[in-house]
Amino acid sequence: MNRKPIRAFVVFALSLIAATLSAQEAPTATSNAGFDLVKSLAGNWEGRMPEGQPLHVSYSLVSNGFAVLERRLAGGEGEMLTLYSANGNRVAVIHYCSFGNQPQMQTAPLSASPRKLSFVFVRATNLASKATGHMVGLGLTFVDKDHLVQEWTWSEAGKVSTEVDHLTRKS
Repeated sequence: MNRKPIRAFVVFALSLIAATLSAQEAPTATSNAGFDLVKSLAGNWEGRMPEGQPLHVSYSLVSNGFAVLERRLAGGEGEMLTLYSANGNRVAVIHYCSFGNQPQMQTAPLSASPRKLSFVFVRATNLASKATGHMVGLGLTFVDKDHLVQEWTWSEAGKVSTEVDHLTRKS
């Protein structure tokens, strides 16, 4: 039996597969208007805490554009991180709190281009009990391309409070 045609076919097939794999582009995120708004925040922002302390927030695209990392330095608190990502037609966040827990929140399904994203608590890791202080909500209001309002909702021992921060994009 002559194996030359079989070898030639195998070599051709492997070459075709290799060429196809090398020509593929990096994956791109599916369309999600809410997540696109979050991505538009990339850059540095500043504001003041309700008590007057300076507030510095930066947003950067990470993971090939599939996530947005928020770094937050507020007053004398330790740095906190919040990671945003698309989750189908929702936007999800994991907040790495300076209190050591990690609340996970998400929006309701989004069908249009919103001006406000409202995140509600789903679950948390490293949370001793629901009475332990943790974030249970986050609102982002996109006033315009250079102004953002954050509403952080905190729950501790059954009491809920909200802090509102007004941020301006730094030039």
